[in-house]
Amino acid sequence: MKKAGMKKGKNKEFSTPYTVTNAVAKGNIITKLSLLIMGLGNIAHKQIGKGIMFLAVEAAYIWYMIQSGIYNLSMLPSLVWREQEKVWNEKKSIYEYTAGDQSSLILLYGVATVYITAMFIIVWRESVKSSYKSEVLAKSGKHLNNFKEDCKSLLDQNLYKLLLAAPVMGILIFTILPLIYNITMAFTNYSKVNDHLVLFDWVGLANFKKILNFGDSIGKQFYSVLGWTLIWAIVATALNYILGMILAIIINRKETKGKAFWRFCFVLSIAVPQFVSLLIMRTMLQPTGIVNTLLLKYGLIDTALPFFSNATWARVTVIVINLWVGIPYTLLQVTGILQNIPGELYEAAKIDGANTWQTIWGVYMPCAKPAYLSFAVISVSYHWNNYLWPLIVTNSPTNRTLTVGLAIFAKSKEANMQWANVCAAAFIIIVPLLLAFLVAQKQFMSSFVSAGIKE
Repeated sequence: MKKAGMKKGKNKEFSTPYTVTNAVAKGNIITKLSLLIMGLGNIAHKQIGKGIMFLAVEAAYIWYMIQSGIYNLSMLPSLVWREQEKVWNEKKSIYEYTAGDQSSLILLYGVATVYITAMFIIVWRESVKSSYKSEVLAKSGKHLNNFKEDCKSLLDQNLYKLLLAAPVMGILIFTILPLIYNITMAFTNYSKVNDHLVLFDWVGLANFKKILNFGDSIGKQFYSVLGWTLIWAIVATALNYILGMILAIIINRKETKGKAFWRFCFVLSIAVPQFVSLLIMRTMLQPTGIVNTLLLKYGLIDTALPFFSNATWARVTVIVINLWVGIPYTLLQVTGILQNIPGELYEAAKIDGANTWQTIWGVYMPCAKPAYLSFAVISVSYHWNNYLWPLIVTNSPTNRTLTVGLAIFAKSKEANMQWANVCAAAFIIIVPLLLAFLVAQKQFMSSFVSAGIKE
């Protein structure tokens, strides 16, 4: 009942009567004309500045579509219009080449046009809602902000809009647009094979079938590396958190003396650049390194251990070395959580007869849920896309513990630059990370909300 009431209250808090549906159903003729002429409703209610801004956006979009947008959309289904041709020039007595189309540019301009259209639709909706809001406020005799007051509000109650404007635009232009472009490239035959680097066409799901086909050479490579990447990301994340948590709990016990000293000893590795630590570890674990030398000297082994020459040994070695840097970060995070958990909870658990593990499971884990969920998402994403560790630690192409991204990038050169397959593989490996983030985000955000409610 309480959750239902919270959900209902939340929906009521963020609901607004100023919607496009209400504008169409209940708006007057000026508001309905705003569906075609953006900003008309604002101008009619003396919000001249806002209305002109909406109208300018519409005029700019129409001008863009007339100049190149419609052409870009018309070229998008085919991607190819004319090839480069060699024409004999009678006057100069030479062959001249006519400029042909470039499918990559056609695809880019087409995707950009669709993207701009989507952004325009969002602005159009805001324009219609703004016109309807002006009508409703005017009918009820309430104050309507002029352009100057709207600008002042950006420094007060709407400050978040001003601060988020630049970051959001940067993400939309430099992150989401290139991502969409690369995803669409996965549905083409863009490749050096059969000379499809300049002119290429849509091939549907052919690249995805090739990547996911066990019988194909690229498919075998993809599944092999994907399996190792899953192991690398999950095992490295789990070991870092579990061992770091245990270490933090031991250091934060009342019985432990010199807590600051022990934290300093473990956190010291963070001060050393990672690539320096990796190079030192790599040198120590070589066949003639100090580790094998000492083991051979004391007769513990007969031959040098193949830390990097054997694929299995190399993968285990990378996971173990990763603990050197990963555990201190977890130690700092868990220490902060432990210091913020009320001591009364530990006392209550002790009175109830809970042992150490029961206290961890019943007190620490619920309180730390938002932290370890966010840690899991960030850590898995980091290890999933990490290439520095495998690149530095192992130098054998056959045994290198490559992540999916690096493996497919390297494979593309071996497969004669089949970039469409690379884009398809990149799209496949992005999806699990996005799903993991969405799932974890929902869980730890709900944990934040429930933690803030006092009974």
